[in-house]
Amino acid sequence: MTDGARRALLVLTGVLSFLFYVAIAVVLANVATVVLADPPAPGVLVAAVVASGLAFGYLSYRAGPTRILGALDARPVPRATAPRLHERLEAIADRMDVRAPSVYVAALDAPNALAVGARGGGVVVLDHRLPRILRPEELDAILAHELAHLEGYDGLVQTLAASVLQTVAGIAFLAILPVGFLFAGLSRTATYLAGQQPEPFRVHLQRTHYRVGQLVVLALLAFTLALRAHSRRRELAADDRAVDVTGDPLALARGLRRIQRASDPYRGLWSSLFVHGEEDALTELLATHPSMDDRIERLRAMADDRQRITVDVE
Repeated sequence: MTDGARRALLVLTGVLSFLFYVAIAVVLANVATVVLADPPAPGVLVAAVVASGLAFGYLSYRAGPTRILGALDARPVPRATAPRLHERLEAIADRMDVRAPSVYVAALDAPNALAVGARGGGVVVLDHRLPRILRPEELDAILAHELAHLEGYDGLVQTLAASVLQTVAGIAFLAILPVGFLFAGLSRTATYLAGQQPEPFRVHLQRTHYRVGQLVVLALLAFTLALRAHSRRRELAADDRAVDVTGDPLALARGLRRIQRASDPYRGLWSSLFVHGEEDALTELLATHPSMDDRIERLRAMADDRQRITVDVE
């Protein structure tokens, strides 16, 4: 085949490819038009979206402990195996408005702790290395922090808010998907017209999905930032509650520092449940936890204030 014939074939393929993508975009747009031909009142639509998000979020929350324990391959810790740990956990729970949770152990990616569930029947998961690297009073402070999350229903609030956000994001994704296919068609056609062989169709489809998803994230950035800011505030509130219960802010500060030094911050799937914070300044606004250094300095300042008050009283 001559270069001219090959170029003509690529141009023809590019035109047909563009028409194909346009057809997909038109079909998706028509489907959206039919679905929204008789849309409900804005208030009803918003209420339906929020209600469905809350419903799915609550179901996810109820199934959360079982799902997370399975994903982490966590194992229960019987009282007979660690009676002192159970006694300390129950003693802390007695000072809080929460029932003593079940205790599980797992091999996490970092020496850490997490709590799932609510005050009526939660679960605390400890990394198997955590009792070895923490002193008893430091472990108590970490446990009190986790129980504070259960006491405040933090997991429920975060799950419901995230579910509503995901529901809205899904609707927004479908709404702008036709535009995404149109631009994907333009990109693929431009490649053909340039005389080059484009990547496989599935690669373009994946790229379209990714770029449309990016647009959705940008459109919902304010909601995402608000949700992450609430998560960081609840971490500080859990620190405060742990100090109220244990009366020892330095124990929690030392415990956090030992966890920080034991491993790099874990940024995986369950990072929003862990006790540590994300410390990359570039992702500070999107972090689920405050900076670990900021939390430790805050606890040290709290200890200084308590000592100053004690001296003044004496």
